[in-house]
Amino acid sequence: MSSEEIHELLHKIGYGHLGCIHEGKPYVVPMYYYLQDSDIYLFTTVGMKTHDIDANPEICLQVEEIHGPLHWRSVIVMGRVERLTVKEDIDRAMKFIKERNPALSPAINRTWLDSWGRAEAIAIYRIYQSEMIGRTTDGASSLNKIESLKQL
Repeated sequence: MSSEEIHELLHKIGYGHLGCIHEGKPYVVPMYYYLQDSDIYLFTTVGMKTHDIDANPEICLQVEEIHGPLHWRSVIVMGRVERLTVKEDIDRAMKFIKERNPALSPAINRTWLDSWGRAEAIAIYRIYQSEMIGRTTDGASSLNKIESLKQL
């Protein structure tokens, strides 16, 4: 996929699977993300995922659009994340995150308080130093591959 096609898919979908490392092993969770220009932001609440990301900021985000076994697109973003800590950066990110997801769900559930009555703390990460790879079944090269497979 071209860079333009990759960005179009990332902008269109808005959710995927985030891969990180938990206690030395791969860990994958569903995750909403927010694409603003060329920056990708992850919004979540503090917990195991943020602990793991803070310990090892190397991540992988996989996004897909599937219409059937012969018609799909997939993007993988590999890179490092940085946790936003400057108020102005957090406020700027929250502005467009709320525009896309006013309820902030599923990261913030209906209660905002845990069982001890504490407010849930949020964390926002920006993916940087990333490499983006896109694959699709659309296009001549993919059609040639499909035709080759049919001949087997």
